[in-house]
Amino acid sequence: REVWVAADDERIVQALAGSGVRVAMTSQAHQSGTDRLAECAVIAGWSDDTIIVNLQGDEPFAPAAGIRAVAALVAASGAEVATLAAEIADVATLFDPNAVKLVRAADGDALYFSRAPIPWPRDAFAYDPGRLPEGHHWLRHIGIYGYRAGFLRRFAAMPPGRLEQIESLEQLRALEAGHRIAVALTPEPFPPGVDTPDDLARAERHITGVPG
Repeated sequence: REVWVAADDERIVQALAGSGVRVAMTSQAHQSGTDRLAECAVIAGWSDDTIIVNLQGDEPFAPAAGIRAVAALVAASGAEVATLAAEIADVATLFDPNAVKLVRAADGDALYFSRAPIPWPRDAFAYDPGRLPEGHHWLRHIGIYGYRAGFLRRFAAMPPGRLEQIESLEQLRALEAGHRIAVALTPEPFPPGVDTPDDLARAERHITGVPG
């Protein structure tokens, strides 16, 4: 097992000096983190069958169990991509465009990812828009992916998809091109990601032990 950081700024390289973590200095022109990881795979010289778990920088508190679950899902499912989801428990998350929602097929593969609330029960919110209606089920995407290195190279060669550009979600490039994305529920609760200045302030308080 190896731990690499795909960086695009010399300050990241300097911050990791002496940490024992390998750093791949990549182009600043990449359109997504997956494109950046594809360059990292070339720099690292990974074989096509190498399983790679991509933990993005906006998930700094991801539990190790989630990383292991994604790696196991890639190995067992035969899908080109694997990722995680968690159940949504409040209306604010459902309507937050920074919290990406997804729907799955009966076999667990992703059908679609969106910043909008999906699925949308036609009449459910007409009665109480401030509360999740009973009998419905929503999933929030967790920004951790598993792939094999060979797929990463193919992904980087694909043109950005129309849906990817509309939603600003790189995983839609793979779905739109007909590739499978296997989705498992998180084996344990995932702390919130860091997507906004308020999220960053909360993360800094968590690291320093400051309440609030």
